[in-house]
Amino acid sequence: MSEIEIANGYIPGSIGRVVEMHGSYYYQNWDFGVFFESKIARELAEFIDRYDENRDGFWSAILNNRIEGSITIDGIDAESNGAHLRWFIMSDVLRGKGTGGKLMEKAVTFCQQKRYPKIYLWTFRGLNAARHLYEKFGFTLISEHEDEGWGTKVYAQKFELLL
Repeated sequence: MSEIEIANGYIPGSIGRVVEMHGSYYYQNWDFGVFFESKIARELAEFIDRYDENRDGFWSAILNNRIEGSITIDGIDAESNGAHLRWFIMSDVLRGKGTGGKLMEKAVTFCQQKRYPKIYLWTFRGLNAARHLYEKFGFTLISEHEDEGWGTKVYAQKFELLL
């Protein structure tokens, strides 16, 4: 395998690629459809439009000149509500190879350097590999409820890491 590069900040094509990875993975594994994919596209584009490198983080895992993973920190409300970890995904090419841990380390270190009080994320029950990684980094489950805000019924989970 070629060397994996971790890039910081927006890269042309990254919005489309991150949306594509989410749309494909969640359709194939969870039967999420157009509602979910368009929600990701809308919210990620809005985030990139207001992206501030002094407050927000956006990292991509690149292999052979192609984005194969991403993670973001949305810091717009970080000082009052904590930093929001979003759009964390790995393609099939890199899933399970340790690159997700490297991206998570970048995100957590960024938040520590910014002295954000905490990091939180939303996920749902059943994403066991992701949950294992969150817990490995010290995140704890703080709430869980049935939710249809992702276009289908899931048990939404909120994880938090106090810094």
